Amino acid sequence: MVDASHPAPARASRAMAALKARWRLAMGNIRKIAILLETRNRRVRRKKCPVKPGQRPQDILAMLLLTVGIAIVALDIPTSPWIHSLPHEYISFFSSFTDLGKADWMLWGTGIYCLLMLALDWEQMSRRVRMAAVASWIYCAFVFTAVASSGLIALVLKWTLGRARPKYVELFGPVDFQLFAFKLSHTSFPSGHSTTIAAFATALALIFPAWSLLIIVCGFWIACSRIMVGAHYPSDVIAGTLIGIVVTFAIARWMARRHIGFILAGGGHIRPIFGSTSAGAYLRRLVRSGFRRGEPAHTTSRSSADDATQDESGS
Repeated sequence: MVDASHPAPARASRAMAALKARWRLAMGNIRKIAILLETRNRRVRRKKCPVKPGQRPQDILAMLLLTVGIAIVALDIPTSPWIHSLPHEYISFFSSFTDLGKADWMLWGTGIYCLLMLALDWEQMSRRVRMAAVASWIYCAFVFTAVASSGLIALVLKWTLGRARPKYVELFGPVDFQLFAFKLSHTSFPSGHSTTIAAFATALALIFPAWSLLIIVCGFWIACSRIMVGAHYPSDVIAGTLIGIVVTFAIARWMARRHIGFILAGGGHIRPIFGSTSAGAYLRRLVRSGFRRGEPAHTTSRSSADDATQDESGS
């Protein structure tokens, strides 16, 4: 029993009890997600879904070697003198938005949202609000995983390959690679910003296919800004962009085969489970509810993700 004459300890005790309750909810939701994944994995193992030509690992490696090789031979050497010949206003313009390619705001935003959503009691939400909450969690987790995974790959490669940055071109030349150099001056290939923005833009284009063209164009210019500000060579940006796109598509395909957020449509195309109409309706309902409790969903044996899939199929 907390002594009423000590309000501070009482508040601390209530806060600790609330924190423990949220922790139990988060652990329960994580267990439900693990069960769902295991169920979907068993379904995938029972059916074959071959990768189309052009999307196989050997095809992707060939594309990477071809495009990056051409860029190193034909673009990297003349790019630095050309950049320095441009008016300063060009550099200032691209510098104003080049940092949008940093991963921190993407990872912190999606990561914190996913953690907060795990601490909610989804079973006490109405069915529609629960589906909107689950869908938003799935897509935020997808963006977080795509950006983090591709970023880690780029980080390992750039510290392993050790390419000198363009600002040291007069000292080392445009094709100086020092394996395992572990120097900040030799962390040019591939471009981390380009990898991050490519993964982020690809993820958004898959989630919002109606906006994909605008998203891709914006991502293209953010990636190109790394060349314009003199931070990377064209081959660095091309390599980083390909890594971000390939990793994101691989994750989306893994999810689509399990009907988690995406499905494989005709021809192997990946599309989101929620169409634009249903996604907008669910999002508005989620915002209006303020994540408050609604009419509890009827108890069924299906998971929330299954409900979302069936709802979209019938809309």
